[in-house]
Amino acid sequence: MPDLYAVIGNPVAHSKSPLIHAAFARQTGQDLVYERLLAPKDAFVATANAFRARGGRGLNVTLPFKGEAFRYATRLSERARAAQAVNALKFEGEVIFADNTDGAGLVNDLVRNLGCVISGRRILLLGAGGAARGVIEPLLQQQPAQFVLANRTPDRAQRLAQSFAGRLEAGTYAALAGGRFDLVVNATSASLAGELPPLPPGVFAPGALAYDMMYGKGETPFLAFARGEGAALLADGLGMLVEQAAESFFFWRGLRPDTAPVLQRLRQTNDA
Repeated sequence: MPDLYAVIGNPVAHSKSPLIHAAFARQTGQDLVYERLLAPKDAFVATANAFRARGGRGLNVTLPFKGEAFRYATRLSERARAAQAVNALKFEGEVIFADNTDGAGLVNDLVRNLGCVISGRRILLLGAGGAARGVIEPLLQQQPAQFVLANRTPDRAQRLAQSFAGRLEAGTYAALAGGRFDLVVNATSASLAGELPPLPPGVFAPGALAYDMMYGKGETPFLAFARGEGAALLADGLGMLVEQAAESFFFWRGLRPDTAPVLQRLRQTNDA
């Protein structure tokens, strides 16, 4: 029998993870099946336990369960502990191993696929929710010259910054006026609602990269704003999706797939 994996979330029908992991499995010669698993919003643990009882070997975890998966795990990686959120679980007997591959996925997409140099650059991260929390430590490890976190609710941003020992600044969107950044990452959910974080004009430095973690057909409002503001390069989160999936695959199988052909195929499908 092939090994069983799945992505668990609510909603989950839109997830491209089964396509990605099927491609990784073919590429590496692994015998596995990867499903979508819809969990009621009040039944993550029950759904995950039922999946384990069916012989499930591992789960990717998407919204809204990353915090609950953190509490469900019995053994945490350092990056899961730093993020206090989990997007990959591995089951071995009674042990539930947990990791967070989101930040590594973002950094790999920025550095490998987009040729972005992070070291010594000025970073602006928008949002203070789980998506932002998961990428802060990997971005900090790239040693940017400046790292600013902006959020509608400044108290939430400041608490998040403090949980990383004050290694980044935090404040409101209005406080960004006059600042200029080389990399601006939108980790808010605004794009899902067709909205734009209330950014002041002028935040994109010459040559800046605007990155929206959301992906889909066409430009998000954030990327359209960035284009109008003169950002040199625009990117959505599809590359991050593929790269975090590759990190999860390595976490489960000990093999690192080649992401380039999978990302190229998804781009062609997404643009069709």
